[in-house]
Amino acid sequence: MTDAVDAEPERLGPGEVRGLFLFEALDDEQVAWVVAHGRVQRYRAGEPVFRQGEPASCFFVLLEGTLVMRRRVEGSDLEINRTDHHGVYAGATQAFLRTENPEPYNGSMEAVTDARFLVFEAGEFADAFRSWFPMAVHLLEGLFTGIRASGELVAQRERLASLGRLSAGLTHELNNPAAAAVRATATLRERVAAMRHKLAGLASGKVDGETLNRLTALQEDAVERLAKAPVLGPIEAGDAEDALADWMDERGVRAGWELAPTLAQAGLAPSWLDRVATAVAPEHLENGLRWVTYALETELLLNEIEDATQRISALVAAAKQYSQMDRAAHQDIDVHEGLKSTLTMLSSKLRGLDVVKDFDRSLPRVPAYPGELNQVWTNLLDNAVSAMRGPDGTGTGTLTLRTALDGDCVLVEIGDTGPGIPADLLGKIFEPFFTTKPVGEGTGLGLDISYRIVTQRHHGDLRVHSRPGDTRFQVLLPLEEPLA
Repeated sequence: MTDAVDAEPERLGPGEVRGLFLFEALDDEQVAWVVAHGRVQRYRAGEPVFRQGEPASCFFVLLEGTLVMRRRVEGSDLEINRTDHHGVYAGATQAFLRTENPEPYNGSMEAVTDARFLVFEAGEFADAFRSWFPMAVHLLEGLFTGIRASGELVAQRERLASLGRLSAGLTHELNNPAAAAVRATATLRERVAAMRHKLAGLASGKVDGETLNRLTALQEDAVERLAKAPVLGPIEAGDAEDALADWMDERGVRAGWELAPTLAQAGLAPSWLDRVATAVAPEHLENGLRWVTYALETELLLNEIEDATQRISALVAAAKQYSQMDRAAHQDIDVHEGLKSTLTMLSSKLRGLDVVKDFDRSLPRVPAYPGELNQVWTNLLDNAVSAMRGPDGTGTGTLTLRTALDGDCVLVEIGDTGPGIPADLLGKIFEPFFTTKPVGEGTGLGLDISYRIVTQRHHGDLRVHSRPGDTRFQVLLPLEEPLA
């Protein structure tokens, strides 16, 4: 970084700081920190502010003037942004990420006109950011870990004409489980707060210690049952919920229908609720049941967060493997486990669709890279949902997942009732960058990646059969690994 023209330090006032959109929501103490630690530096037209590859030592906010950002690709400088927008920032934008070595500037910035910047030392700015927004930092660190991995993949394939679309597609897929984890975390906070409230009520002195111990033991038993509970079909689940709701209505528990679905999902029956009624006095029955339910909901949300974070790791591993950067863990797997977790990850997209699971649970395990197969299931399921939703995203239909034994292979079939794939396009769908989705909604790499994972990594086959109202993608996975 070159020396600023003005040798004397210059500071902004609190009002000027609040006029920058980056700082407008800060409190008085935080604004005071910005005033004390941000120095104003001026650069003449044509003067470089920082260069790509140098240690990212400063964070810059544009106060006035015009700047240009460039990135060096294959020996040429590519202009990526030119702006005079007051308050835009650049430089050490990821300094808050904890890394062993300082990150370099990922591009170069130059003043197009005489310009003025508010400048912070990267280390000081990062420490303040982590102190002010600890939860945001944790979430961003997880997200940027995935983005950085996809960026490494992109760096290996810069010679491809569609490099930008590949990067955008990978980032989008990484963002889905990250968003799911954020949503689950927010809901979890509410549930934990409610549980504390109920615990305070139970422990206020009106409930003796022995009763509280019995109720706690029942809560632990319910959580253990949840982990082992079978998955109920729609009819079975409805019957179980009705029975639980009737039991609570008879005993004056308000809004028992709100608690019934969670209790039913844990495999609890009215006979189990009798144990709660025996453990607590009638006037504490509702609080006791709600406390148990909150514990179950907390466990379900923790499972969802765990699935989401594991999914991010699996997506990163699949992205690296696509460019031969590493190899994922290999093991014998039950294909149903990956299908189930993928359905969970895509649950928000499946709302309003009928999902049919025709699984042969007696199937043997297959040697596979489970993280990569999860990527296949994600791509095939996402394509099926998109086909049925239609361009306006409002369509409905039936998504069918079927598993069976097919000779010396395990067959996984994913079908949808969408409009089908035209016959003249069937031969192109596995080609890189081919997509029938509108511009900006598909990278054209999902099926290509899936085909490579199934055929090259697992020595299997990926087929498609399609006609209007019936499209089926079939994945064949060998039961035995081929001889080297």
